[in-house]
Amino acid sequence: MRRWIVFGLPVLVAAVAIAWWMRPASPAAKYVTAPVKVGELEQRVLAIGRVQPKTLVSVGAQVSGLVKRLHVSLGQQVKAGELIAEVDAEPQQTALRTAQAAVAALKAQLAARRASLAQAESTYRRQEALMALDATARAELEAARAALDSARAEVGALGAQIEQARTQVDTARINLGYTRIVAPMDGVVVAVVTRQGQTLNSFQTTPTIVMLAQMDVMTVRAEIAEADVGKVKPGMPVWFTTLGDTQTRHESKIAQVEPAPESITQDAGSALTAAAGGQGANRAVYYNAVFDVPNPDGRLRPSMTAQVTVLTARESKALLVPTAALGAVDAAGKTQVRVLDAKGDVAQRDVHIGLRTNTTAAVLSGLSEGEKVVVGETGSDPAAANEGESGER
Repeated sequence: MRRWIVFGLPVLVAAVAIAWWMRPASPAAKYVTAPVKVGELEQRVLAIGRVQPKTLVSVGAQVSGLVKRLHVSLGQQVKAGELIAEVDAEPQQTALRTAQAAVAALKAQLAARRASLAQAESTYRRQEALMALDATARAELEAARAALDSARAEVGALGAQIEQARTQVDTARINLGYTRIVAPMDGVVVAVVTRQGQTLNSFQTTPTIVMLAQMDVMTVRAEIAEADVGKVKPGMPVWFTTLGDTQTRHESKIAQVEPAPESITQDAGSALTAAAGGQGANRAVYYNAVFDVPNPDGRLRPSMTAQVTVLTARESKALLVPTAALGAVDAAGKTQVRVLDAKGDVAQRDVHIGLRTNTTAAVLSGLSEGEKVVVGETGSDPAAANEGESGER
């Protein structure tokens, strides 16, 4: 008896252990599940943008010449009408004096012609009186009339020449004023393009001397991918951070989504290449979403990189499930999920889905809070379940 206990008991224990290990698993142990939770779901579009001043003006010179003096420096705050630079005005002053002298000369000629006109009028009246007395020849009267008409025409022509010369005086005076470049608005000098002593040539293009910007309001142009541009509308909330300050969130609303990408301005050859399926056809397309943001403290600077988030949709107090639990969703948002009950049985359930993201979906009908939906089976990657339980806020 003792020998049986010594040798038989271990064999019995081993048999019981093997039987327990080989027992059929419960149905619930075959599935990875996630509970239906109540929470907030947001749909967002991410983009990269560039910060620029809302108002940026290139201040240039409209005359050619040497920059004699530059009155501003980089970063300086200027007021509208404040002197920016002076261009050598000697050529313009000479042109003004020449135009004024031309007007004076024409006025002198006009005075002489008027005297001739008075004499021609007197001669004609005398010949007319003599003709009435039949004391002169008709040829003399006609000659006097021709001389009078010629004198009047010369006076009229000189009057027109004087008006033209006065226009040249006005032009020369305006060009002289262009040698003093003043600020067109209040702003900050954000770039000094032309240095003191540099010679300007305005015959082909207007040379830029400085660039002025109003920094109290900045504009962000965010590049929205082609796949997301249909989701972004004017008025949607938007916020961004900069690379140098990821903790400060600047908030605004979308003002405009530009109807065409910037690439539309490229030459026709590139467009034809893309249409023909060439290399340009595979290029990524981005549309600019534009919005303004206040900058009272000046922390935002031109050309900063903005990490932009656009809130395209939000549902509060929604029933949330992982998208991994969903079957194929039709255009009306209807699909099926597998639900695990308290007994470990799995059943198909028709549900109606609303807002969706890559990881989470909002259930409009068909489920209740606390129910467990199947997101996978034992042995599959449970990451989907973990993501589904975390949700998006």
